[in-house]
Amino acid sequence: MEVINPATEERIATLTEDNAQSLREKWQRLKAAQPAWQARPLEERIAVVKKFSALLEAHTATLSQVLTSEVGKPLSQSANEIRGAIGRISWLTANAAKYLGDEVMSETADMEERIVYEPLGVIANISAWNYPYLVGVNVFVPALLAGNAVLYKPSEYASLTGLEIERLWKEAGLDSDLFLTAIGTGTVGAAILDMPFDGYYFTGSYKTGHFIYNKVAAKMVPCQCELGGKDPLYVAADVADIAAVAAATADGAFYNNGQSCCSVERIYVHEHQYDAYVDAFVKELTSWKTGAPTEEGVYFGPLTRKEQIAVLNGQIEDAVRKGATIITGGKKAAGKGYYFEPTVLTNVTADMLVMKEESFGPVIGIMKVKDDAAAIAQMKDTEYGLTAAVYSSDPERAAAILQQVDAGTGYWNCCDRVSAALPWSGRNHSGFGATLSHSGLRAFTKTKAYHLRKQS
Repeated sequence: MEVINPATEERIATLTEDNAQSLREKWQRLKAAQPAWQARPLEERIAVVKKFSALLEAHTATLSQVLTSEVGKPLSQSANEIRGAIGRISWLTANAAKYLGDEVMSETADMEERIVYEPLGVIANISAWNYPYLVGVNVFVPALLAGNAVLYKPSEYASLTGLEIERLWKEAGLDSDLFLTAIGTGTVGAAILDMPFDGYYFTGSYKTGHFIYNKVAAKMVPCQCELGGKDPLYVAADVADIAAVAAATADGAFYNNGQSCCSVERIYVHEHQYDAYVDAFVKELTSWKTGAPTEEGVYFGPLTRKEQIAVLNGQIEDAVRKGATIITGGKKAAGKGYYFEPTVLTNVTADMLVMKEESFGPVIGIMKVKDDAAAIAQMKDTEYGLTAAVYSSDPERAAAILQQVDAGTGYWNCCDRVSAALPWSGRNHSGFGATLSHSGLRAFTKTKAYHLRKQS
């Protein structure tokens, strides 16, 4: 399997893909090693995870170089991702004992009722390329803290990073048979679904998540799917500093080239704010530098996947054919690499693909709405349900709007952010299950109820 640098289109590595036999051997190793890990006290498991986190911090510069070389994000954004992962690990390790330890629910003179959180066993983590550290940490860290063993399949577009993660776990002192990496394309992922894992955790597209869920349903084991989004954002009439809001929401739409499941994907602006917002948005956007992701000050690197260029072209062509106006951008950038011009479309309508289907790239449609009711109707018009954002000076107004939108996360005067203390979950085509928070720590466990009668 060739690993291609999306900025240069040059091959940077050739890796050997796993096959059915190597996957079976890895599963057997994981299965054999897991009971001893489960038997270790939680505080010892926490110590290993903290050592892994310390190694991430110590090697951030090198790890960022590897990540940038294969996914194309600017070095500063790669470093930000690793620092974000370290922050999440800090919360998870600090709260592991609280949420994974035994819970005494009631106790009387002769009876104690207790909940024990046991690990599932050996879990499969089929992960994503856009934030391999962040979405990986969401799964494999709480899974290991809970006492599971992990088969980690990074995306084929982030395989070098996956191998670095495996190396650091070994360096941190984790048994070499407790975290193993599966290398390959979708055929390797499909082979994993045929194996007897005790849980499946996937991050990626709705199409693939739907396939995985159907494939493993008969096993009757936990399956969580963190899928895509078509995340709406509304700028209300009462926003005071429209330039600041435009700058913040432009970053929410275009950070990591828009290749985030929680990126702002469609924007609705009250008609009283619309012209000023669009002007400020475009001014902010066009001030950001495009270039080689290893250069200082670059905000836009290449797309990670060459195939996404055709998706973006199709959305833009559809929008223009239906009456949209290209304010800036609109096509692939000239020269080598998978660069795409940051694109803003106005005069958009709800029937355009750019307002319906996930773009996962530097393209945004901005629609004028006459009032809150119109904005709510547009925000709700989707099959997805990951995040929704409202910018308003009135918290009650924002809350009333967000309560009507069926999404796993609501933002008021912010967007495109994740907190380890809060559950990360989707609705409808954005998936099901939760990572992070107490929900995410317990997502890799099965409960056992103990009724303990005391001897008189």
